[in-house]
Amino acid sequence: MDHRFIAARDGVSLQVAATVDGPDVVVLSGGPGCVHYLADESLAPRGFRAWFPDPRGVGRSGGGGHDLATAIADVEDIRRELGLETWLVLGHSWGSDLAVRYALDHPDRVSGVVGVAGRGLQYDRFWSAEYERLQHTEDVFDIDFVPEVHEALKASFRGWIHEPELFRALADSPVPMRFVAAAEDIRPSWPLRQLAELVPSARFSEVPGVVHNFWSTDPPVWVATVTAACAELTRAVAAQGAKG
Repeated sequence: MDHRFIAARDGVSLQVAATVDGPDVVVLSGGPGCVHYLADESLAPRGFRAWFPDPRGVGRSGGGGHDLATAIADVEDIRRELGLETWLVLGHSWGSDLAVRYALDHPDRVSGVVGVAGRGLQYDRFWSAEYERLQHTEDVFDIDFVPEVHEALKASFRGWIHEPELFRALADSPVPMRFVAAAEDIRPSWPLRQLAELVPSARFSEVPGVVHNFWSTDPPVWVATVTAACAELTRAVAAQGAKG
């Protein structure tokens, strides 16, 4: 993969890796504050040029703890410095929720969102209770993360989802979105189903027989899933452009 460093608007150096040529998709991994565990050419959607940015303060990117607005600004700085007009956004887990925020803040720069196994825009105690009840059944994945970044982004996320205009913005969003749940995930999927009903050009689907981190447990299924979702959005955007 190609590796390069890009300067954010405040001068912080952000590391981003990329695969081969094709329609552009930025891939956001989970956490928050985890190393980019999806930054592997074998996990990229086929036929696309995938960009894997290390989050600020994580991996080879500079900086430290930061809020959601800064995380979004970093993704946008990378897009601008790469000279890309628009790109797809593919996120897993926390990255799915970050992708939604990016699409709301920069709808003219996001051609589509693929959100896989996200938490959804909620901090519901019943959701959390179900997750905690089953947490002991989930395989442990040893993924490095930066606690300072993790805690700062969690706090900022809670503030964002309580903003009064959030659901109005979702209902008005022009960005096509695809929300995908892992059928064996211990995280309840109802928040993703609600997002798919709320966003006008969104759909929900479920991948049978896989767990939350199926990028690791079932890599071929992961690749097939994200490839199909990205290709579907690309076709939809092209068809809409042809009509317009």
